[in-house]
Amino acid sequence: MDNTGDRPIFVGAGANLPHPSYASPRETLQAALLELDRRGGRVLRYSRWYGTAPVPVSDQPWYVNVVAEISTSLPADDLLTTLHEIEDLFGRVRSVPNAPRLIDLDLLDYRGKNVAPGAGRAVLPHPRMAGRAFVLRPLADLAPTWRHPVSGTSIHDLLKALPADQVARPLQPDGLPFGPGQV
Repeated sequence: MDNTGDRPIFVGAGANLPHPSYASPRETLQAALLELDRRGGRVLRYSRWYGTAPVPVSDQPWYVNVVAEISTSLPADDLLTTLHEIEDLFGRVRSVPNAPRLIDLDLLDYRGKNVAPGAGRAVLPHPRMAGRAFVLRPLADLAPTWRHPVSGTSIHDLLKALPADQVARPLQPDGLPFGPGQV
């Protein structure tokens, strides 16, 4: 019996450049999540907002990241297409890997499914999520008992294994990162 339909769907969102229409990265991502609601991906809840260091470490601006739990009747491939359409609508330009960006929307986990490259458009779970603080820290807010669908590794153990240069700090309501000892 397949009980994956009972499991959640998680979408990650990040940006580190101001948008000409929405101003800050956080406001851009909030608008993108509203657009996702309009396109069949109802946002049920989302994590705290995080200020995160670029990966790999560079001199580009820090990112703002959040993870949302959504509900949708869209299959994984159609949901991924919708996320890419929203990125296009918000002016995402794909250039070199790890470049600064106005918006980035990723399908992280679709009901715990495991879809290998080539088996569908959406590779699930997201192939790099297990090594990214900007995904795991907000995901831990929403799903503290989450386990990687392929390895079975707990989110707690994945967080412990992250390199020290992967920094993700909760943002204060005004969008500024909390200082050391304030979290």
